[in-house]
Amino acid sequence: MQFSKVHGLGNDFILFDGRNETRDWIALAPKLCHRQTGIGADGLLIIENSEKADVRMRIINEDGSEAEMCGNGIRCFAKFVYQQGIVGQTSFGVETLAGIMRPQIVLKDGVITGVTVDMGEPYLECAEIPVVGEGKCIDRELTVQGQYLRYTTVLVGVPHTVIYVEDPTDQKWMAMGWDIEHAEVFPRRTNVNFVHVLNDHTLVLRTFERGCGPTLACGTGACSAAVASFLNGVTGRSVDVQIELGTLHIDWAEDNHVYMTGPAEIVFTGEIAL
Repeated sequence: MQFSKVHGLGNDFILFDGRNETRDWIALAPKLCHRQTGIGADGLLIIENSEKADVRMRIINEDGSEAEMCGNGIRCFAKFVYQQGIVGQTSFGVETLAGIMRPQIVLKDGVITGVTVDMGEPYLECAEIPVVGEGKCIDRELTVQGQYLRYTTVLVGVPHTVIYVEDPTDQKWMAMGWDIEHAEVFPRRTNVNFVHVLNDHTLVLRTFERGCGPTLACGTGACSAAVASFLNGVTGRSVDVQIELGTLHIDWAEDNHVYMTGPAEIVFTGEIAL
């Protein structure tokens, strides 16, 4: 079966056209995503037919869990389905478990230079995310490995917890990622984002993804960091989020929708016996 290897700023995926395939993708994900014995990736992206939108995207994490949404993944997905003629317009609807997302292909002289995605409205209430507690989950306290942390959690497609630190690249934070992800206060687990505020329009981000661990980039994490930073009064509504291999631009617009703009790369195409 043919596959394509794709990535958004280093957050990499194996993409399959599953519109005419019946596969146990959840069982296949750990095998295919293994870096030493498989193709290697943070997860699978599956193209499926949709009765609600132009096309449907499934995201299976490397551990076999299914994610509601993925910001880097949907940019790669959108570029691929546009280039392959699966969709014919530069703006289209993608059905996900988090609802219908609307990517916009960014063209310059006929060349795709990036993808802007309307990620929808963020959910802020504890019951919506979900987080144990009431009201909005802003600047709360959590104890992990004997250390007190202040956190804000929002839902932008998937739940993301934002923790402000001086140096997000310090590996001690990633060593806490699994324990934070599985903390009892997060009944559906959470993605974990360690963020440093450079100024009122620039953030530095490193992410420990739910079901994946440390990743080079996380689009929904960048969106959530932008939302959380405005809620905490440390940035405006428009920010650049610096991750390991580049920058994502995030706008939390006046219509309450979050817009993410960034690159997507199709690295190679191959064939694997499944």
